[in-house]
Amino acid sequence: MNPLAIVWKELLGFFGIQSWIAMAAAHDYSPLLTWQGFTGAIGPVLPVLVVVEVVRALFDKNFKVRDYKVIFFTYVMNRVLGSFISIAALAFSIGFFERFAMFHSHITWYWLIYGYIVWELGHFIYHYGAHKVRLLWCLHATHHTPESMNLFVSHAHFFLEAPYADIIRTSVCILLGVSPPLLFVIMFIDGTWGMFIHAGEYLVRDGRLGVLNRFILTPSHHRVHHARNPLYIDRNFCNLLNVWDRVFGTLQDEHIEMAPEYGVTRSVRAGSFWDFYFGEIRALWVDVRRAPGLVNKLAYVVMPPGWSHTGDHKTAAAMRQRYLAVRSSSAS
Repeated sequence: MNPLAIVWKELLGFFGIQSWIAMAAAHDYSPLLTWQGFTGAIGPVLPVLVVVEVVRALFDKNFKVRDYKVIFFTYVMNRVLGSFISIAALAFSIGFFERFAMFHSHITWYWLIYGYIVWELGHFIYHYGAHKVRLLWCLHATHHTPESMNLFVSHAHFFLEAPYADIIRTSVCILLGVSPPLLFVIMFIDGTWGMFIHAGEYLVRDGRLGVLNRFILTPSHHRVHHARNPLYIDRNFCNLLNVWDRVFGTLQDEHIEMAPEYGVTRSVRAGSFWDFYFGEIRALWVDVRRAPGLVNKLAYVVMPPGWSHTGDHKTAAAMRQRYLAVRSSSAS
């Protein structure tokens, strides 16, 4: 295939305008009345917001190429490696677990509410595990490595993370009665909101979104999730409904006086795609290789990031505990 044709196809796919091109060519806009046509039609909204975000950063003279460069290479790599694996994982989960479903739901407003709560449970399980198990963190850390927040960060993922996440979320939903058609509706809503909550200050300066901050997870909550501040780290694991963060005590609001410091706690080589993409895997390998004894080597794989066989732990929980202790003593 012509390389230029491939690039053109990828650009159309990124901006999600294939549906509009097809309708305009056929002079038929009736697909807008169907679910598939509607979802395809609103596809360009978030990519256009990415452009708006970049333009605003340019006008504010705060645009940094490095904020987008390594994420762009990550997006390209994942398009090559990850798409088919993720689709296969989703199909496998539905095909295998549907026979064990407790019951089967339908597409109604009340089943949508139930299904979304179940989806958030599956998302919480996957997301919490990705932050608390070092090997899984290696798959997830690529998403947390950017040191600024913008919509393009939603494309920063290790190519094996989506299949792992989809297997867990889909399996939980199917087993708890969420039917595949309802699941696809939920995944569309979740994917759309999941990209929007990465909106940075150039697009949505106050990410709290007014009164919505009390009831759902807003861009402000997700800025907290991406921050490495001791108070913020490993908080807000849900995506839209904060029900499970409330249940498990991981909900954290953004403090106006404490700006989020984005990125991971290790030092990352600026502009290095390989460190951005594979840095956590290398760091785990170094720790495993240096650890004394088989038990300690295995512990580095399954314990939280920051765990040390010496007892000098720098886990998120330890950092938060030390911070709260210092703040409490300062207040008294």
